[in-house]
Amino acid sequence: MQEADKGRAGELEGEGLRIGIVRARFNDALTTAIARACVAELERLEVDAADVRHVSVPGALEVPVALEAMARSGEYDALVAIGCVLRGETYHFELVANESGAGVTRVALDHLLPVANAILTCDSEAQAWARAEDKGRDAARVAVEMANLLDELA
Repeated sequence: MQEADKGRAGELEGEGLRIGIVRARFNDALTTAIARACVAELERLEVDAADVRHVSVPGALEVPVALEAMARSGEYDALVAIGCVLRGETYHFELVANESGAGVTRVALDHLLPVANAILTCDSEAQAWARAEDKGRDAARVAVEMANLLDELA
């Protein structure tokens, strides 16, 4: 094992980490399920509930704005973006999916802050429900692992 591979880098140890979660309310039942799974996994990874801040916004396009404000605060080790965009009959799906994803990535790169993207982009509600809990758990693990990695690289 190389020296850089030692320590918390890549590990799923959440103790002491501060995590911000931004959840879109559009498709509320689905985004609530994603958020619940994310929070449960953060708890399992020993992130203290007092160190997790939740905010909600109207939809996926507003998620990056709230992420940006949280990133600028300097209070978080990682952020999680939660939303659900379902394909409809118009080009609106592509617009929302692409722009929300680009905004999430921009926040992460501009602030060198891990942002786990749990904005589902699915063809149907059934597809979204099939993925919701796994996506929430995955987002929690990504946030913790990347926070530890960036701490180790600093």
